[in-house]
Amino acid sequence: MPLFALVDVNNFYVSCERLFNPKLAQVPVVVLSNNDGCVVARSAEAKALGLKMGQPWHPVQQLARQHGIVACSSNYALYADLSQRAVEVLAGFTPHLEVYSIDESFLDVDSVLHQHPSAQALGQNIRQRMRQWLGLPVCVGMGPSKTLAKLANHIAKMQPQFNGVCNWQDLPHAQQQALLSQMHVGEVWGVGARTASRLQALGVHSIQDLRQANPALLKKQFNVVVARTCQELQGHSCLALEELLPHKQQIISSRSFGRAVTALQELQQAVSGYLEKAAHKLRTQQLLAQGLCVFVRTNPFNPKAPQYQASRQVFWSQATADTRQLAACATQLVSELYKPGFMYKKAGVVLTHLSPAQQRQGGVFELSQQHSKATQLMRTIDSIHARFGADALVCASTGYARSWAMRCGHRSPQYTTRWADLPIAYA
Repeated sequence: MPLFALVDVNNFYVSCERLFNPKLAQVPVVVLSNNDGCVVARSAEAKALGLKMGQPWHPVQQLARQHGIVACSSNYALYADLSQRAVEVLAGFTPHLEVYSIDESFLDVDSVLHQHPSAQALGQNIRQRMRQWLGLPVCVGMGPSKTLAKLANHIAKMQPQFNGVCNWQDLPHAQQQALLSQMHVGEVWGVGARTASRLQALGVHSIQDLRQANPALLKKQFNVVVARTCQELQGHSCLALEELLPHKQQIISSRSFGRAVTALQELQQAVSGYLEKAAHKLRTQQLLAQGLCVFVRTNPFNPKAPQYQASRQVFWSQATADTRQLAACATQLVSELYKPGFMYKKAGVVLTHLSPAQQRQGGVFELSQQHSKATQLMRTIDSIHARFGADALVCASTGYARSWAMRCGHRSPQYTTRWADLPIAYA
């Protein structure tokens, strides 16, 4: 029987902020969305004060001052780097690993269990190493299926007596039933709000009810996903570990502006900057794009202002990852989309029709030397960015005076990805 482990970093964004700022320990902390708009992560102390996910930040300023709540702007460069480091640490325990999200990974630990006194000991070893090597607190849930491992992880988080590690198979049958009976069916992985409502109408209110249901009947009344979830809850592994993820179908780069944009040049600068980020992701994942879509829109939450939104796309005969070609197309599309008299709030680019770079076939009239030079140039640009930062070298169309840039008044330094932000210790 397989044994899966789900390792989840507790309050990931907040934990990353606390890692380099110990003053935030035991303090209510929230991380805000783009333009410091809404709460997207909360510490346990902030949750205890009643702050909700997605709650607008501006209306709770008085509550923040009253309770000393610290707000941090999203620092995605820091979070992404620490996420990658966490995966590298976890890979030291088992070669069979699936990165499920930025703060969660599934591990197949059955083949390495013999190296540890018990599954519980393995879970504690994972917690200790993640804390010692990265300074990140994690919880570990284990089970014979991925669904039960995720459920066990939730239990480990919510119930302190498990000390951060819950192995579903170690729980007595009566305790398993009691725990599942207390949990709403909508809390299980794979069951959304709409499906949960339909299940409740059929008398399936708790996860235990779903576990005792007939998978064949669920497949007829719902779909294979719900039936598979039922089987997973019963201890039958239906979801394999996805160690090799398929390449993405598209790459999106978009932001809301810190202020309304009305000038064409500023709109082109913004789109060009987003395109540079998308092209870098494209090359990092060793992909090429054969299509590009650009979109612009005004603020739909300002009904008093004139509204406008539009998009346009273009395709090429040969896939590319050349920022120069992509940026030229993007700025041209913006000029075609732009209409004066509107206050633009958001814009973005979408790279589509992606394919692996190693499978590229040259065109009939294409000179291989030209493609080789372009590829080498992009590698050089990426190496410069890696050493000196993303803004060290940019397209002229992106510009430098970006007064429209996203608000991030509470952003912490990029401690692990910029030399200038490296913490300094004085002895």
